[in-house]
Amino acid sequence: MTTSAPIPHPTPTSPRPEGDPASAPGAPSPDSRGRALSKAEDIPKPPAPQHPDTERALLLDLDGVLLDTRPVMRQAWRKVQEVHHLDIPFAAYEAHLGREFSDIMEQLGVVDVDGAHRTYGAESTSAAHLAQEFIGIREVLHTFVAAGWRLGVVTSKHVDRAAPLLAQLGCPFGTVRTPAGSGRSKPAPDPLLLALVDLGVDPAAAVYVGDMEVDREAATRAGVAYIHAAWGYGDPGSPAAEIAQSATDLLDLLHDASTPTPIVEGSLA
Repeated sequence: MTTSAPIPHPTPTSPRPEGDPASAPGAPSPDSRGRALSKAEDIPKPPAPQHPDTERALLLDLDGVLLDTRPVMRQAWRKVQEVHHLDIPFAAYEAHLGREFSDIMEQLGVVDVDGAHRTYGAESTSAAHLAQEFIGIREVLHTFVAAGWRLGVVTSKHVDRAAPLLAQLGCPFGTVRTPAGSGRSKPAPDPLLLALVDLGVDPAAAVYVGDMEVDREAATRAGVAYIHAAWGYGDPGSPAAEIAQSATDLLDLLHDASTPTPIVEGSLA
């Protein structure tokens, strides 16, 4: 049984002249330093909770995680090959997925980057109907929302192509970070950190789901736990990442006592 401490009795004070505000009923009395103590200060305050509730965030890549956009990308790249007379196979383009388009073009040695980007973007928009959501992903997203998690998308796809694709999912994403925003693109940590600023969530309380090595690198540099989507387009890499074999495997996060503690390697540099 817990016993209460004895209640201290007030110390008698000398009478004050009439008109002295301190003599009014209920007025605070001065302490030994002559400072008036308020009633709030007289009442002991309970200690602050040691483990306050923390907002959680689930960040996801778009291509290969939320939607199977390979048919869209394949058709768009075919158009680029045709218009710009390139003999670079789609497999070479696909190997760099996750990076911003101009970065991929630089990797492939394409000279007319702006022209290729315009062609690719226009054809991607025309072929957007070819994208298909992965099995179970819509239900998983809405389950996380119902559990109070904040959702965000971090993609290297430009916003004019990402917006109509994400609209297919009908999910209330709190933020969508694309190369059109501030900062550097993946594999830099900037878009993940900016997405978390948008959501008001600490990196230690977030998880990023991706399918390419650049996704993993961006998460590691941002100090965000990473899960590899095995249904996507890339390999998990080495050392082995935590892997979700299907979208429904992500629901295990809801049953964990806490999100995985990330090992931070690197920095914003």
